[in-house]
Amino acid sequence: MPLPRFHCPRDIPSSGPFALDADVRRHAFRVLRLTKGEEVVLFDGKGSEARCRIMDDSSVEILQKNFVDRESKMSINLVQSLVSTEKLDWVVQKAVELGVKSVQIVETKRSVVKLSRDRAKKREAHWLSVAVSACEQCGRNHVPEIFGIVSLAEWLSARRQGSKYLLSPNGSSLKELEHPSGEIFLLAGPEGGLTAEEEDLASRAGFLALSLGPRILRTETAGLAAISAFQALWGDF
Repeated sequence: MPLPRFHCPRDIPSSGPFALDADVRRHAFRVLRLTKGEEVVLFDGKGSEARCRIMDDSSVEILQKNFVDRESKMSINLVQSLVSTEKLDWVVQKAVELGVKSVQIVETKRSVVKLSRDRAKKREAHWLSVAVSACEQCGRNHVPEIFGIVSLAEWLSARRQGSKYLLSPNGSSLKELEHPSGEIFLLAGPEGGLTAEEEDLASRAGFLALSLGPRILRTETAGLAAISAFQALWGDF
């Protein structure tokens, strides 16, 4: 059975005692009910992980520290339109498990959810915590970047090099796609899809419309299906 994993965004020593952060202590001892002598894994979010033994209710002993790379060989960046909190939690969690490099949330004209600046900041912090939890579960030692909410038009205005795809039921078949290179950007529209104007903006920004089959997928399904397909065809599946 895999050892419990905890994110510790500090420098972890190679050996010796190490004091746990309050959040880790709460999760380890109050939620998981771990006890003295049990082993856990700490990871710093930058590639290193350490196998540890619990000494008491506030510290562990570092037994072994290694740099362990479980990242995808594809640099997939999901550009997800703003949807409900429940759906976005699901998207962020599963996208991290599937190996994305980053998740960018964009507000579109048909986005049903509208957030104030304060609420947006709270949501962004929440999505980062979802990503951290997903890394703890799936074994990743690098925490993907979760970028704050911007308008789709603003995001598209910045020049980005790489392979860019707009997920659309009217796009070219995935079967016709050549091996993508460099950074990969997958844009998933909201419920109801992007407007014609937004699709035109994406096209002018270099996005190729890409179909995942004859069925119309929900916004929370499309991006994850595309990531899975890319990983299966050219990644590490």
